[in-house]
Amino acid sequence: MSEISSDRRVAWFLGLAGLIPFIAGGLLAWWAPFAWQVTAVYAFSYYSAVILSFLGGVHWGAALQVPRPGNRRRLIIAMVPSLIAWPALLFNVTTGLWVLLVGFIVIGGYDISRDGREGFPRWYLKLRCVLTGVVAVFHLIVLLRLRG
Repeated sequence: MSEISSDRRVAWFLGLAGLIPFIAGGLLAWWAPFAWQVTAVYAFSYYSAVILSFLGGVHWGAALQVPRPGNRRRLIIAMVPSLIAWPALLFNVTTGLWVLLVGFIVIGGYDISRDGREGFPRWYLKLRCVLTGVVAVFHLIVLLRLRG
């Protein structure tokens, strides 16, 4: 097995494992005892902000790794997720979750754009689409719980 193939499998495994706090938080927000539901929603929000910030770091690293035209723009765009995530934690939890959801959609849109996907293997973009889709669905699940 080639090292590249092994790296791909590890990335998929870790990416999917990174969904566990989103899924657990979403499920606990509905079915845990009430005190745990509150904790689950806040834990979900905090984890969401951390992961959104991490996605900016992916583009920061890509821009620094290989000199390309447009890297300055990519470095600036790489800061956007953190600048969305941090203030989202300062809002009430419902507003914050909406802001985080929009942040995931925005950075996901950039990831699949011509500029955003430059330098990444095709399998990475598939992984990002799967992860962003699940994350978005679980944000909606938690937001639906907060509405009820």
